[in-house]
Formats: sequence, structure tokens, C-alpha cells
Amino acid sequence: MSLYEGAVKKPIMTSLCFLAVVIFGLFSLSKLPIDLYPDIDTNTIMVMTAYPGASASDIENNVTRPLENTLNAVSNLKHITSRSSENMSLITLEFEFGNDIDVLTNDVRDKLDMVSSQLPDDVENPIIFKFSTDMIPIVLLSVQANESQSALYKILDDRVVNPLARIPGVGTVSISGAPQREIQVYCDPNKLEAYHLTIETISSIIGAENKNIPGGNFDIGSETYALRVEGEFDDSRQLADVVVGTHNGANVFLRDVARIVDTVEERAQETYNNGVQGAMIVVQKQSGANSVEISKKVADALPRLQKNLPSDVKIGVIVDTSDNILNTIDSLTETVVYALLFVVIVVFLFLGRWRATLIICITIPLSLIASFIYLAISGNTINIISLSSLSIAIGMVVDDAIVVLENVTTHIERGSDPKQAAVHGTNEVAISVVASTLTMIAVFFPLTMVSGMSGVLFKQLGWMMCAIMFISTVAALSLTPMLCSQLLRLQKKPSKMFKLFFTPIEKALDGLDTWYAKMLNWAVRHRPIVIVGCIAFFVISLMCAKGIGTEFFPAQDNARIAVKLELPIGTRKEIAQELSEKLTNQWLTKYKDIMKVCNYTVGQADSDNTWASMQDNGSHIISFNISLVDPGDRDITLEAVCDEMREDLKAYPEFSKAQVILGGSNTGMSAQASADFEVYGYDMTVTDSVAARLKRELLKVKGVTEVNISRSDYQPEYQVDFDREKLAMHGLNLSTAGNYLRNRVNGAVASKYREDGDEYDIKVRYAPEFRTSLESLENILIYNAQGQSVRVKDVGKVVERFAPPTIERKDRERIVTVSAVISGAPLGDVVAAGNKVIDKMDLPGEVTIQISGSYEDQQDSFRDLGTLGILIVILVFIVMAAQFESLTYPFIIMFSLPFAFSGVLMALFFTGSTLSVMSLLGGIMLIGIVVKNGIVLIDYITLCRERGLAVLNSVVTAGKSRLRPVLMTTATTVLGMIPMAIGGGQGSEMWSPMAIAVIGGLTISTVLTLILIPTLYCVFAGTGIKNRRRKLRRQRELDVYFQANKDSIIKK
Repeated sequence: MSLYEGAVKKPIMTSLCFLAVVIFGLFSLSKLPIDLYPDIDTNTIMVMTAYPGASASDIENNVTRPLENTLNAVSNLKHITSRSSENMSLITLEFEFGNDIDVLTNDVRDKLDMVSSQLPDDVENPIIFKFSTDMIPIVLLSVQANESQSALYKILDDRVVNPLARIPGVGTVSISGAPQREIQVYCDPNKLEAYHLTIETISSIIGAENKNIPGGNFDIGSETYALRVEGEFDDSRQLADVVVGTHNGANVFLRDVARIVDTVEERAQETYNNGVQGAMIVVQKQSGANSVEISKKVADALPRLQKNLPSDVKIGVIVDTSDNILNTIDSLTETVVYALLFVVIVVFLFLGRWRATLIICITIPLSLIASFIYLAISGNTINIISLSSLSIAIGMVVDDAIVVLENVTTHIERGSDPKQAAVHGTNEVAISVVASTLTMIAVFFPLTMVSGMSGVLFKQLGWMMCAIMFISTVAALSLTPMLCSQLLRLQKKPSKMFKLFFTPIEKALDGLDTWYAKMLNWAVRHRPIVIVGCIAFFVISLMCAKGIGTEFFPAQDNARIAVKLELPIGTRKEIAQELSEKLTNQWLTKYKDIMKVCNYTVGQADSDNTWASMQDNGSHIISFNISLVDPGDRDITLEAVCDEMREDLKAYPEFSKAQVILGGSNTGMSAQASADFEVYGYDMTVTDSVAARLKRELLKVKGVTEVNISRSDYQPEYQVDFDREKLAMHGLNLSTAGNYLRNRVNGAVASKYREDGDEYDIKVRYAPEFRTSLESLENILIYNAQGQSVRVKDVGKVVERFAPPTIERKDRERIVTVSAVISGAPLGDVVAAGNKVIDKMDLPGEVTIQISGSYEDQQDSFRDLGTLGILIVILVFIVMAAQFESLTYPFIIMFSLPFAFSGVLMALFFTGSTLSVMSLLGGIMLIGIVVKNGIVLIDYITLCRERGLAVLNSVVTAGKSRLRPVLMTTATTVLGMIPMAIGGGQGSEMWSPMAIAVIGGLTISTVLTLILIPTLYCVFAGTGIKNRRRKLRRQRELDVYFQANKDSIIKK
């Protein structure tokens, strides 16, 4: 007993089985977390190695190079890049996607263990970071404060950071831009000299005075008591009364030689929000946690936390990534609903029966809901990919059901009993339904094998579509016939309303049928004209390809902009602060309707702040975080705002480097496209001049809005050259002398001051006014072990030098990257223009230039998808050849593919879209969709031939009877895609190229398929018949000859 017979005989069992699937699906849906992208396994490992006191070139030679040479042997390594800056070497290993990062981390750890013995003695152990999505902050909070600014760090730490860190799923919460409290002991060098005191003595005295000492236990009578000496300061003012020495028999107090200031650390980052000073709180999530839930919990906690804060401290949100996620998901959900509506309307218009439409309405949601079960089992999330696969699937899921339904309806109208009609009708089309599903699976299954960045996206799409297609076929062969047998009846006389509404539609469809039959009749009789016409059309459409640009992924509008500005190195923070304030006011007035938050940070970050130390920072660097209102609430695009900001920044010649980053980050799929030209070469002066020349030329290229060079300017610094001989004469060595300098300028931490469970540094150093000139540095006194003093200028001299701040390397060679940010022009065009520029440049022998960045990713993905396309065409051919048990039929059907591609090219050309990974994906999906129509036609033509009709007759009859199902399935797929193609809302930039490609390709190929495939069939069938006739004629001639010469042949 076949599947559909069983289903028709046992309606209750069938309905309950599917009901169970729906219940399970909805249960899974309620449990699924929401995210923007599928869980992306990272492919990056960072190795950080500190070497205190070393310059950039020392680090490159002694740390980075030995590590790179060893790490280069790790398997699956794609690129190895490094940055050697003062005190720090940072090596980034980028692997091929799809490898287990934990295995690779262990591999890296083993390699580091091998090499650590060869590194210099003072080098700290290398730290391994797995760069993962948890490092990207999910919420950035802004804090505004007035009077509380000095104590802001403590207030936030106690009342905001700790409660937030307790929320389940929150990883780390860090504060940036709120300086920490420090107690400064500012000494006067002249007084110190007069009293024969040094910074070191004062430090050690403070350290010795600020102590609690346990004195052990002792017994009095029958009790045991503990003895303690409590000497820790409980008020910073007590420091003033510490005795630091004696002079002429009188005590010298600390207040006599220094002033004590309870304040904040001297050089710290400052953060301003909408022009008001405050801080920024960065919330990162634990790995695997659901960002939307956490963002929601953080947002819920804010009003409660705000109540505990002083009245002048205000918390706001700069960036909440969940907004973007939820808006994108909402706009996609809306798309899915619209697609459903369109599909239902099409079915109703074509079938003209509400019962038939109801059957379709039941089957669509079923397959979609069932796919949630797959998501829950495989541990995936609801994200852009899974939702868009639903949107893509809607048009296709209907196809199988429509084919079955249409055939059953025809049987019922001929007067069969509904139950019988359901079984026979399904039986006739079952094979072609299964075959067309197999062709779809042949398209989507290979998608699960793509590697690289695009593989991350397509894996889930492939599996989702396979799951949905499988379920929809099962439903079409069991649930649909069962519902038909229960719901459909032979129609009685229709009502007047019905006639009024449907007669014109019915007439139009009948007219279309007759017109198509005439058209087909003509085409079949003028085969050469039709074929030549089609080929000419194909060639013309290829002309469009010239006008289509290429890019990797379309940039997404997530309403965020980051701006990074650099002043010349060594600029003081106050100057940076003034400029930033001016810019903020200018931007807040210029974009007052669209800018929500404008936050900026200036200054050098503290070394223990992990979040800040991973960003570039310094007293001359300003970083802005800007968030705009949602794309729906403004008329101007994010890209246009970025371009305007770049224009605004041109009015400030002070900035040596200005970067406007669309979307707030350079990485990821939603980033703005950039073409990176990597200049390799050892000699820095040579590569610098090449990079500068390249930058000048690139700025002239159309569509390039800004060009950045990765290498910073050389850093001016003062170096003290000690004369070792003179030092030795005074009984000193270089390290003592160096430490004396450090303690006076940078300060020595004497001890910790404790209050309310927190510790603050007590720092002793020269007062600020005694360390602002070279002269004061030269006059610093250095004491030897015997207490004799000598000035710096007597044993050395202070000279000004320049040093490279960071040395970047890639694949074990020095490199400087020139990246061109692109706006309003396709990536491929800019790269081509860049290549022309490079060809014209006269490069020195040792310098080479390569292209990387999003262009490299684009080329990789295009190559993958190209191979995939060929594989899919072969698979689809195999499926069809197996179904028809012939090689010519699938060959005929395959002719509809070139026209699908010409349709894609024309659609992209006329809508001005680019050829990106998404539109290519649309093209690949078309292979399966387009072939379906051909299968339906050829299948029916063979059926007519078997019933004994002549070739031409059977072609016309089949064409006429299959026109409606073909048009219906095409219309449902196209209409299902339209909301995606024209949708506004967030995230729509990503999917519209794919939808446009499918709509264009499908429309054109369907129109041509309906004419070309029957024509080609006639050509092949005609030659087949001629061959058969030729064989018969030969046979007959042989027979005649044999009869005539029978006797002579037999005798021989």
C-alpha cells in the first residue's frame, strides 16, 4: 500500500501525525534563542607576548621573528600577521574556516613551549587569546557625570559593574574613561636636596609606616588574646605627618618636602557623551550565551541601577546590538508573512476554489514549522539565515502541493469519486513530485559543503532547505491527497457573486491557454527562427555583464558609526579634547534629527583595562562611537552620513589620520567594503614612500572616499645616553641610573591606601612643575651606595630621536597596508583601478604589492560558488536522467539554465545591484527552481506520446494543459521573493540582491522555457523519428534483397 493510499484511508491518523509535528515545532520555536548570524566558529588565535622596556625593533628581532618562524608550522594556517610595538608583540594567526579551534590552540601552545627557551630572559610568557564573537561587546553604556567625576570609577564599580556582572551570561564588564583614584605625593627636588632625602627613601618610609602587623597571641588569666599593631592610614591626610628624616636635631615631616594630593591618576582616558564628561561601560557576553536575552536583562536592570546612583550621574545606551538583531529579525518575519499572503492569493486566483486554497494554506505553515524542530535539535538559533530560508522556501513548498492538488481537481471534475480521484491523481504525478524535490535537494545539499566565510552562512541555509523540502514532499504525498479526499467535492452550480468575480478571471486564463496553444503551434512549425531568436537574446543579455560591478557582501545599515582620529604623535590630551568637543558640537547640531548618541574617548588607557588595551589608544588618538536613529526613521542612508562626515573632517588639517568606519567595526559581514593593498618590503623608508604615493593615486579613483595607511608616524622621544665610564667612576651602573630617572618622572608606588575594601596607589614623584623641561631632567640627582650625589648631565646627555611606534608583519615579512574605503562604487572596479595604478608605479626591486581585505574574501567565495554551481548542474542532470531513464530529455531541460542566468544579469543590471555572494547564491538556487518547470512539461509530453498522439499534437496538448501549474509555481516563487527584494527595514541590504536575482532569472527563463523546451523537444523527437524510419527502410530493403536471392544465398 503506497503512502498516499494509506493517508486517504486513515484520515484521522494522518491528521494527528502532522498535528504532533506542528506542536513539536511550535515548542521548539519557543525555546530557540535569537541571534544575528549562525554561531560562527572563529578562525583567529592571538599570541600576546610582553617584553617590558624593549623598543619596537628589538621586539621584532628578539620576540616576534623567532615566534613567527615556529608558529608558521601549525597546520591549516592561512595567514600569520604580527605587530611589534613598544613592550609588546602581538601575533595573529588566521586559519582556514571550518577547523576545530581548540585543537589548533593546543597545537599553538605546543609550538610556543618549544620556542620559549630561545627568547630573551625578561620576556614574559606568551598569552594565547582565542578571538571569538564573545569579544565583541554586546552593549555599550554611556555615563554622564558632573560633580561625581572624581569618584566616578568607584561609584560605577560598586553600583553598576558588579550588579551587571552578576547577570547570567554576562562575561566581563569593564569601565573605560573614568580615571581611577590615586594619592599623589608631589616632592620638591630643591627641598629634598637641602634635607639630603631621595624619592626612594621617602617611598620606603611610607611603605614601612602604612602597615598592620600581627604580634602573635598571649594569655591573660584564662583568656587568649591576639596582639596587633594597626598602622595603616585610614585618611589620606595622615600621610602629611609621617616623619621622613631629621635635620639639625629636628624632625622633617613629609609635608615639609612634598604636597599630598588625593586625586585621580595623571594620564588617563576620558570619555564624553554628547559633550558631557563621564565614562563608558563595555558589556561582553560569555561564549555561547544569547545576546538578545542578555541585552534585554541589562536594559531591564538599568532603571534599578540608576536609582542607586548620585543625582548627577546618568546612564544611557550608546550601542545595544540586540536592537539591530531584533529589527532585522522583525523585518524578515514581516517579509515571511507577506510572502505567505501573496502565495495564498495566487493560488486562490488560479484555482478559483476556497477549499483548494485552504488545503494549500494548511500545508505551507506545516513544513515551515517543522523546520524549527531541526533547528532545535541541531542547536542552531533563529537568525537572518534561518528566517530567510523560510522566506525562500515559501514559494517552493507550495509547488509540490499545487501539482498534486491541480491534478486531483481535474479528476474530480471529470466525475470521479473524491477518494478515488485523490489516489489516482496523486499516483500520476507522484514520480515527478519526488523528482523535482530531488532536484531541489541536489541544489541545496552541496551548499552545506562550502568552506570559508560564506560557508558559515550557507551551511545552515543548505540544511534548512533540505529539511523543509523533505517535509513538504511528504506532506504533498500524504496530507494533501487526504485533505482533497475529505474537502473537495464536485462543484454545484456556483452563486451569482462567485460568477461575477471569477468569470473574468476564468475567461482571461482560458484566453491565455488558447493564445499559448496558438503561439506554441507556430513555434513548433518554425523551429529555426525560435532557436536563433533565443540564442540572440542570450548573447544580448551577456552585454549587461559589463555594467555590473562585483562586491563581497553588501554593507548593512545598523545605525552605528565609529570614527578614529589621530593627531600628530605626542600631541597633548588637552588639545585632542578641545578638537573633539568642537567636532561633537558641530555634528550634534548638523545631524540633530538623526544622531542619538555621540560618545568619544581621548587619552592613554590604563594597562590593566583589557578592553581598552586591545584598541589603539594614546594621548593623540580620539575614538568616537556614534549611534543614529533606526534606518526607517530617517531619509538619509548610513553611507551618505559617513561620506558627509568625511567631508566635515577635511576641514580639520590637524588630523594626521581620519577614519570613518561604517557599522562601527571593520570586520564581519556588515562592514563597508574596502580594498586593501599590502606593500611588502624590509626597508621602512622605501615602503613608506611607496605607500604615500599609492595613497595619493588611490584618492583620485572614483568611489574611494578615504585612504588609510596602517603604519603610524615615527614617534619623537628623548633618550638619555649615559657614559658608562663616568657612571663607573661614581660607583653607579646603568640600571640604577635608569631607575632613578623613572621614579622621579613616572613615580614610584610606595604603598597601597585601603578604603572600603578597595586599594589605591600611593605614588611618590617630582611635582609636575619640576618635570616639564629638559633642564629639570638634566638636573636630577643620582645617589650611589655611599650616598654621594651626581647630576644626570655630569654622567650623560639627553638627545632627541625618532623611533617607529609599531612594526607590522604578515607571513613573516614587513608590511604596510594601504586601505581604500569604498562608497558608491563596486569593489571590483576600484581594485581594477588600483591595479592599473600599481602597474604604472615604478616599484623598487625589493617591494611587492598584493591585494587582500574583502576583495580576497570575495575572490575565494566566488571561486567556491563557481565550483559549486558546476557540481550542482551535474547532480541535477543525474537526478533527471535517472527519472526519465534517458539522456536526451535532461539535456533538453538543461537549455533553460542559460536563460535563467541571462535573466539574473539583466535584473542586476537594471536595478543597479552588484554581483555579490548573495546574488550568486540566488543564481545557484535558480538551477533547481528553473529545471522544475521543464520536468513538468517533458513529463506530460511523454505521457501524451504514450497515449498515441503525434509529436506536434502531444507537444501542444501538453503545453496547454501544463501552462497553469507552471505559471502558478513561478508566480508563487516570484511573489514570495518580492517582499525580500523591495523590503526596507534593517538587514534588507543583505537579501535584496539574492531576491532580485531569483525574480529576474525565474521570470525570463519561465517565459522562454514555455516556448523553447517544446520546440527543442520537437527537434530531438523529429531526428529520433527520422533515424527510426531510416532503420526501417534499410531493414525492408534487406528483406526484399534476401527474398529475391534466397536460393543462391542458401546454396552457398
